[in-house]
Amino acid sequence: MFGLRRFGIKLGLSTIRNILEGLGNPQDGFKCIHIAGTNGKGSIASTLAYILNASGYKAGLYTSPHLIRFNERICINNTPVSNKNIIDAYEAVKKSHFGSREPTFFEFATAMAFFEFGRQNVDWAVIETGMGGRLDATNIIHPALSIISNISIEHKSYLGSTIAEIAGEKAGIIKEKTPVITAVKQKSAIAVLDKTATDRLAPLYRFGRQFKVRRNKEQLFTYFGMEHTWHGMQTGLRGNYQVDNAALVLAACEIIGRDHAALPMDSIKAGLLKNVWPGRLEVVSKSPFIILDGAHNLNAARNLAVFLSDHLAGRKITLVAGMLDDKPYTAMLQSLLPVCSRVILTSPRIDRALSTDTLNAVARQMISHITRIDDVGKAVRHAIQTAAPDEVVCIAGSLYVVGEAKETFEKHPDLIRRSK
Repeated sequence: MFGLRRFGIKLGLSTIRNILEGLGNPQDGFKCIHIAGTNGKGSIASTLAYILNASGYKAGLYTSPHLIRFNERICINNTPVSNKNIIDAYEAVKKSHFGSREPTFFEFATAMAFFEFGRQNVDWAVIETGMGGRLDATNIIHPALSIISNISIEHKSYLGSTIAEIAGEKAGIIKEKTPVITAVKQKSAIAVLDKTATDRLAPLYRFGRQFKVRRNKEQLFTYFGMEHTWHGMQTGLRGNYQVDNAALVLAACEIIGRDHAALPMDSIKAGLLKNVWPGRLEVVSKSPFIILDGAHNLNAARNLAVFLSDHLAGRKITLVAGMLDDKPYTAMLQSLLPVCSRVILTSPRIDRALSTDTLNAVARQMISHITRIDDVGKAVRHAIQTAAPDEVVCIAGSLYVVGEAKETFEKHPDLIRRSK
């Protein structure tokens, strides 16, 4: 399957439609929630899948990318599907008619996920888009609810160079008479979503308008929704911005709870508090303090910098960073490096990875203590072995870097102390 990456990224629905028709359109056999946006998609999706499962439903979850194993992309009841089921799904898709061209890696994976969800008779599937929305392979579904988390500049060569253009692509997941919720803030993006929703007779619910949150003491918050006010809510995911993501989750629970699902409050609270989303402000050791965060675009890098300065102020921070060539790496480094005492530049095993030479040319203008180690595993081991017990090691810049770091910890468990 990884050989399919040679076909690159090709947006469009004809190939995925052909494949799924050959499989009997399994995506029509279960209810869906469809999620697009620049940041927060994965944590919102995983929390909703957890809540649905805790409420007694068989819940599928499709996300990308994976960190270590492909199986992570296709989960049922919070568990990645087995190797055997992955192979069975692959074989089924491989036998289907593709149409005029070979499928891309993402199209093939999406078809496998829908096949597996159908084969296992899930009640609900929470589906994260891969890129954009309008022409994303996942946009073949007919969801009960669409969610657009937020929008910032990304993937300009595919989605457009302005916020309004990118909003138009992500608004493509809005379906006729199907409710949509969003935390988008930019006026130009809101105007696009408003028009699309109006044209498609889709009720639009905006964070800050139809639903809100108020942060309280002790990491608790109150949710003020369309029909409910829920006190004493708490998310187990780190980062102040996760409260905003939680607001979208709770709005989703309100909407699908009207007509589609019975979601007890105990299940909603458990989903918010107990759901884990690896590689996003994930603490894997306390001595030294090791934290993993994909921080794979500018907004995410800024959020990580805020977290480090707010929660780890006064401590020496080593940043292990690798980035991809389609990201604003200069601005990302400008956000992260001022809160760090040294940086170890690295490069993940993917053809879109930036070289350490390219990153170094930017980093040396902002920080003097720089080490370049091209292999992520070696970079992580060096960072930990040279950090004092009271220092912080932060591994960030790409989910591919985080994935390779997690592989390293699996192979070398002695590197970390799992005291949380």
